[in-house]
Amino acid sequence: MAQITVMGAGIFGLTAAWAMARRGASVRVIEAVRVGAGSSGGIVGALAPHVPEQWNAKKAFQFDSLMMAEAFWRDVAQSGGRDPGYARTGRVQPLADEAAVARAVERGQNAQDLWQGLAVWNVVPVGSVPGMRLSSPTGLIIHDTLTARMRPRGAAEALVAALASKGVVVERGAVAPEGRVLWATGVQGLEALGADLGQALGNGVKGQAALFRADFRDAPQLFADALHIIPHADGTVAVGSTSERDYNAPDTTDAQLDDLIARTRALCPDLADAPLLERWAGVRPRSRSRAPMLGEWPGRPGHYVLNGGFKIGFGMAPKLAELAADLLLDGEDGVPDGFRVADSLKRQ
Repeated sequence: MAQITVMGAGIFGLTAAWAMARRGASVRVIEAVRVGAGSSGGIVGALAPHVPEQWNAKKAFQFDSLMMAEAFWRDVAQSGGRDPGYARTGRVQPLADEAAVARAVERGQNAQDLWQGLAVWNVVPVGSVPGMRLSSPTGLIIHDTLTARMRPRGAAEALVAALASKGVVVERGAVAPEGRVLWATGVQGLEALGADLGQALGNGVKGQAALFRADFRDAPQLFADALHIIPHADGTVAVGSTSERDYNAPDTTDAQLDDLIARTRALCPDLADAPLLERWAGVRPRSRSRAPMLGEWPGRPGHYVLNGGFKIGFGMAPKLAELAADLLLDGEDGVPDGFRVADSLKRQ
């Protein structure tokens, strides 16, 4: 069996470890702080697709991963006996004016081909989709059936339990890696990679989010006024998030979250008086290309990098995990152009 060490117990590290353990590899997972210590321990969990237009390798990859997600997370849940909170509940978006309606209709036509008949993007009257109430200036909304949700902490817990079913225990602290090593260490990992290679390959982007008590567990997500509003199966609704390139305190909330909460209550009548359960802040790893990075660590034989999930990490994780397993276990490089570490170096 191949000996693999995965450094980092966030969503990328845990899903890759699961994909390799499921194939029979001997896997160790090492986490310096705690499971989900970075942005993977957040509360939002929106698995939202890219707009179906100007199709490219990144959008096609994300579509494939979103379509893999249901079977992937079902396997995780059955193996470990823990619910990751996954459900493909869809999403609605209000349309502000006639120009927005025309764009939405055109994108819906694109989706018929690009989404291969496996999901739809339709323009429908407001109120025709059961769920949380919202208004639309045109009386129309977009309803897509590809968007899914994930409870981030639940996903981490489910993965840890699934790994335990294969005899893999997350080790904590400063533990030396053995065998082939996959570095999935978030913002700190991006910084370390850049320092080693002598050029910045990414940065951290802070996000703030809020969690409300409101039971709309079967309702679709809402996306309006740049807010993602995601009902979860545990009777909560998560709302996020800010995108802050400049920040002083990475894990504290401030007036920007106050504004987000106020906008949410004004936008969504069903959350106007909902109890606020949690305020969250964390920093997400954003690669220079905005695409996830997967590939060999240049100059370090036997070391590989999986990083840069930013806002789409949970949606990309199932397929990235399988490609990481192909790469580390079999030497098969199916990584799309633009996703490799070496590709990021070429862009400098």
